[in-house]
This record gives sequence, structure tokens and C-alpha cells, in this order.
Amino acid sequence: MELVILFIASLFGLLLLYNMIRRKIMEIRNITSNVVVMKDHKSYGNTDVIIVGAGVAGSALACTLGKDGRRVHVIERDLTEPDRMVGELLQPGGYLKLVELGLEDCLEDIDAQRVGGHVLYKKNGEHIMLSYPLEKFQAVDASGRCFHNGRFVQKMREKAATLPNVRLEKGTVTSLIEEKGSVKGVNYKTKDGRELTAYAPLTIVCDGCFSNLRRSLCNPKVPSELRDALIRAIGEENNIRRMQFRSMAANTCTIPGSLLIGDAFNMRHPLSAGGMTVALSDIVVLRHLLKPLPNFTDANAVLQRFYTLRKPVASTINILAGVTYQVFSPSLDPSRKEIREAFYGYLRLGGIFTNGAIGLLAGLNPTPLGFAFQFIAVAVYTFGRLLLPFPTPNAILRGARLLYVAIDMIFPIIKAEGIRQMFFPASLPAYYSAPALAHKSDQ
Repeated sequence: MELVILFIASLFGLLLLYNMIRRKIMEIRNITSNVVVMKDHKSYGNTDVIIVGAGVAGSALACTLGKDGRRVHVIERDLTEPDRMVGELLQPGGYLKLVELGLEDCLEDIDAQRVGGHVLYKKNGEHIMLSYPLEKFQAVDASGRCFHNGRFVQKMREKAATLPNVRLEKGTVTSLIEEKGSVKGVNYKTKDGRELTAYAPLTIVCDGCFSNLRRSLCNPKVPSELRDALIRAIGEENNIRRMQFRSMAANTCTIPGSLLIGDAFNMRHPLSAGGMTVALSDIVVLRHLLKPLPNFTDANAVLQRFYTLRKPVASTINILAGVTYQVFSPSLDPSRKEIREAFYGYLRLGGIFTNGAIGLLAGLNPTPLGFAFQFIAVAVYTFGRLLLPFPTPNAILRGARLLYVAIDMIFPIIKAEGIRQMFFPASLPAYYSAPALAHKSDQ
């Protein structure tokens, strides 16, 4: 009798255990099904791309993708006109990119002034006029433009807001929504304090040099030897201060469904005024890559190609900014002073020498080979100054010293940008990524 009771109890326990496991499996299936339906309804049905930030890069990107028929949701912390001294000069190369994007009308009615070149002054009163080589670009009225950055940004925001498929919303993005290693959208707070979520197959972060989301996407690594000291420093109030003028090489974002662009992605010294040129050039590259896609659900391969294709132009401008700063910044090193004097004399040569250097600065032909030619030309000119009229052992040693200092100035910047990515992008697999299917509007 006891065995029968034990058998019945065991059977009842097995049935109970089976029922519990079955219910758990059904719950998991229901949760998975709800997640899929939620994503299809909220993200991929209403929005193609979320843009975080509406500065120069974010606003220009919203206009560009909006005109291409994409459904764009822009979330910007402050939609009032920015009032800060940054990005006041748009080089001619940047203006040409603006024309290519069809945004040149955003320079109207903001008191934008034409800039035809630069003037370099020395302490002794000597100066040199450096005009942009614009002879080949007269048809598009190319020149530099100087303006109030806030007015320019506001004009692009207004243009983006007129597009029916662009939604411009005031809000603060607090975090990215990730699922299985991919970004699916953002969490943000509206101006009235509500906490909302937005979903899209692609999220592009353009929230500037003080980006709050850069850490989530770039995964910066702190050496173990410095981690404790860094944590202590962060914990001390007002101990860490941030400067707006800084340089940052571009780091590839490895999280699918997301992209960094603008100052949140890549910064260089502002002396060469190349920031907007790089941002607009990046948008041109991104537009050409995204336009053939029917949707952004599987855009990750295209985004990886973006990092490769943007590199030659962006790296050239970034390196030029860093080298220009080092050449013209005050220094007690006599070699650097001599390099500065030699560069000043080189710019006075005129012709292809001056036009080539200023063309690079203006962003008219920012190619790695063009930069390499100018570097070699300046080096030859510097050696010639020292060796004429008669070469001496002392002059040769001085020339070798100057060459060493120049290489020491430029090589770390080139290394940070990536030698292979800059000079040999065709050797990278992403350069040959297969093109996507044609966009339905282009068929």
C-alpha cells in the first residue's frame, strides 16, 4: 500500500513539474513575441533614423536624409539659437560640400561674409596675403564664409523642420536602448519632464564635443595602472575640467545600429577651421552609402564602409590642423622657430606651392598625396635655405635636426589617424563592400 501511495505521489509531482516547465516556456515565448511586435510597431514602422543632437552635423544630416525621403526623428536638448564662439569660419571646401547637399541657402540672411583667404602677420609687422585658389570653382561662387554659428545652425534647423518627414523634438537623450549587442533606439526626457523611448533601426549620435553618449559607443579603455587614480579624481568635486578646444582621432563605433558623427566622433584643433568641412564631407559620404538602401534595418555593413571611405579626406584635414597648430604655436625650441620661419618663406613662393598649401587648408583638395607633396616640398625648401649658397657640415646637421623635429611633430598625428586607413584605404576589406539594393525611389 505504501508503494502505491509513493508511486501516485511521484507521478503527481512529475505532472506538476511538467506543468510548471510548460508554463515557463509559454511565458518566454509570449515575451519574445511581444518584443518583436513592439519593435515592428514602434521603431521600424514610424522612424528610419534617430539623430541625437541638432548642431551643424545633426541639422545638416536631418535635412539631407529628410530630402531623400527618410523618416527622421531629431532629438535636441536646446532648440534655442546657440550663442557661443565656435565654428565661425566655413572653409571653401566645406561650402562646396554644403552646395552638394543642397543647403547653401542656409547661409542667406545670417550676415555671412565672404572670405577670400588668409593673412599671416609677423611680430616685425611683415605680412603675407594668402588667397584661396578658387579659379576652378567660379561657377558655384565658391569662397569661405564667416558667420555667427548659432544663426547658421538655426537656419538649418528651420529648414529641417519644414520637411514633412522630419520630426524635430526638444528633449535630452539619457541612454541608448541596446538589445543583443545592437542599438535599437534611445531613452529621452521631454521638455515637460516625461520619460519616453524612441525606436529606429539606425541611431546617429551628433551631440557635440561634450557628448554624453560617446562612451557608450566607443568603449574607451583605461589602463589598469591608472583606473584607481582616475576614479578618485572623478570623485573629487570640480577636480576635472573640460576644455572645448581639443583633438580626438575618430574611433570606429562597433555597436550595430548606431553611428557617431560630428564633434562627438572626431575633433581637431580649431586653428584651421576644418570642423564643419569634415562634418559636411562625412554627411556626403554617408548619404551616398545610405541612399541605395530600401531601409536601415541591415545598414551595419554600409556603416563600416563609411569609416573607411571618410578617412582620407578627414585625416588630411585633421593632420593639417594639428601640424598648423604646432608650427605656429609659441615655442622655446629654436628648431621649431626655424621651421616656422621656413614655412612662412615657403608660403611666399607663390604658384603651386602657395596654392597647394592654401588649397589643403581651404578643404578644396584634401588628399593624403597632396599633403605628402606639400610636406616634402616644405622639407626641400627648408634644406635649400640652409645649404645655399654653400653647403657646410653645420648646415647639414641643422637640416637633419629640423627634419627630425618635423617628423616628430607630424608622425604621431598620422599614426593616430591610421597610416593604412589614410594612405591605403583600398587595401581594407570594407572598401569593397558590395553595394546594396537600389532605393525604391531610384528604381
